Amino acid sequence: MGKGNEIVATANNVSLISAGTEIRGDIDCAGDLRIDGAVIGTLSVRGKVVIGEAGRVEGDLQCKNSDVAGFFNGTMKVGELLTLKSSAKLYGEVATQRLGIEPGAIFTGTCQMGTPDTTTTEN
Repeated sequence: MGKGNEIVATANNVSLISAGTEIRGDIDCAGDLRIDGAVIGTLSVRGKVVIGEAGRVEGDLQCKNSDVAGFFNGTMKVGELLTLKSSAKLYGEVATQRLGIEPGAIFTGTCQMGTPDTTTTEN
């Protein structure tokens, strides 16, 4: 734990945006992030992003790994693995090292794979 008001991020940090919550703006997250609500804006996450079945993201997302079961519209840069679950609806541009798509998922857009310069998660 940090001194005073200082917050120290650890590898086990998981932030949750629950159903019924809508956030507009920029999010910078040091750990993992699960979204079951709605986010409109720019997300920079050093860990994994999970967009639950009820989750909705519109904007730009940059992260290390991501599992999408809900809705995403925008530009997504994933440093390692992007998995689209069967209930996923993804519209936009994707850059990732590896991509897994389950039957039933909807992906409309472009995908660039395996180019480290476009999938970096460094800030």
